[in-house]
Amino acid sequence: MTNSDLLDRDNIKIVESQISEVTVYTDRALITRRGTVALMGNERELTIASLPTTLETESVRATGAGTVAVRLLGVRTETVFSSEPTGDRIAELTAQIQELETQKRAIQDQIAARKIQLNFVENLSAKSVGSFASGIAKQQIGLNETGELLNFLGSNYKKYISAIGQHERQQRELDKQIEALQQQLRQVQTPHSQQSFNIIVAIEPSGSGNFELEISYVVMGARWTPLYDLRVNTTNNQINLNYLAEVTQNTGEDWTGVALTLSTAKPGMGTLPPKLQPWFIDILHPKSPQPAELMRIRSRQIAEPEMAVAMKAPSAAAPAPEPIAAQTATARVSREGSTVSFQVGGNTNIPSDGTPHKVTIFSENYPSKLQYIAVPSLVSFAYLQAIVTNPMTGVTLLPGQANIFRDNTFVGTLQLANISPGQEFKLNLGIDEGLKIERELVDRHVDKKLIGNQRRTSYGYRLIVTNLQQVPVKLILKEQLPVSRNEQIKVRLSVTNPKIVAGEMGMLEWIMSLPPQAKQELDYQFVVEHPPDLTVIGLDI
Repeated sequence: MTNSDLLDRDNIKIVESQISEVTVYTDRALITRRGTVALMGNERELTIASLPTTLETESVRATGAGTVAVRLLGVRTETVFSSEPTGDRIAELTAQIQELETQKRAIQDQIAARKIQLNFVENLSAKSVGSFASGIAKQQIGLNETGELLNFLGSNYKKYISAIGQHERQQRELDKQIEALQQQLRQVQTPHSQQSFNIIVAIEPSGSGNFELEISYVVMGARWTPLYDLRVNTTNNQINLNYLAEVTQNTGEDWTGVALTLSTAKPGMGTLPPKLQPWFIDILHPKSPQPAELMRIRSRQIAEPEMAVAMKAPSAAAPAPEPIAAQTATARVSREGSTVSFQVGGNTNIPSDGTPHKVTIFSENYPSKLQYIAVPSLVSFAYLQAIVTNPMTGVTLLPGQANIFRDNTFVGTLQLANISPGQEFKLNLGIDEGLKIERELVDRHVDKKLIGNQRRTSYGYRLIVTNLQQVPVKLILKEQLPVSRNEQIKVRLSVTNPKIVAGEMGMLEWIMSLPPQAKQELDYQFVVEHPPDLTVIGLDI
């Protein structure tokens, strides 16, 4: 029996339906379809045909309402095989790939042109160093001419580097789109019969009238992952958290004009707790030694000169009206127990092509506290850190990548862990030159007399911290004492100012608040004792 014979039986009516609602989980999606059918009273089955094979047959549910009373007797699925012509689809995908390839070649040409310009600036910079140095020495070239050249080289170098980076990002985005289309093309070109599901709902209508059938089912091949933009304003200690969702789906059916909901529920985790398996340990079986691979890492710092820009005074004209900023659509948040749902709203379009689509969930300002971390024995800079609190009225932040901006400057990314309401998390914001830290070894002497047949060597350090900013700051300063790995070597902290106690593994930590433009000194001294005939290593300071 063919598919058409099956669907044309007298007691079966085909229901034309559309996807109206989609709830996306982290690894699947719940689809809701609706369709209206005119019943004559003799129908026994309603069929929704050609559903994708990603459908989980056990998840199908049916309901409905209308102008006529209908009893729903049951619901089942059946597998249908058919061969469909693919020539038109192949031509469409090929044309899309060729168009993207053309755009990619144009971007590659732009990158090549920018690299030629960048190479010219670099060569001009290298050749100008010697001639300008000689000219300045002979007083043939003045400092003004030198400054103009440096400004020209610096501004153009920065412009070309920025342009190349932008073009390369565009090229990577095109590569993703081309790869997704090529994957679809390979699937279409693979000769095989098309498989789909039909959902059949057994009914018993009481008469004639209109009936709206609603079915729901779970499909695999859909997911959403959280993305975050965290913008730190160091002047008012506010953190703006922009909660985004990246939705991808390759379920076999497009979502067009649907009401989209994102859920934190995990329906696929099962109902039983996991079972522990035996934890085996064994002896190490040595392998033959392999030659070490040598790697050389070369780093280079490029100093870019600043360029002064002269601004013309504006003419006295009527002030232009203030532009109206665009508003980003956000989701409505709802909670059921520990599960949170983000209802993005209707009219969402997400095709079944596997490409990521970003939607905004919400944007909120979170309270934060700024503090500085300094480790002067390793680096002479202080690192700024923000301690952010997820409000008790907030939602759980799922694990995801966060882009961090400090005063509108991108400083890096981090991977956020699962953060519950009321929980704190830390953002590292990089080096801040608003604090000046000096560290000096001010005392190192060996006692000439042995005390208890022990040689004593004293070390003293002074640290000076200066707050160069116009606001008070909190600083956590960390130092470290040597830790003895031999019972004959004793390390003792003798002096600290301000007074603190050494922690585990010889850690010293001062927590201080510095007023604006304030300076504070810290001192500490420690003593190392050991037998005079013992050679101590590791004290090369």
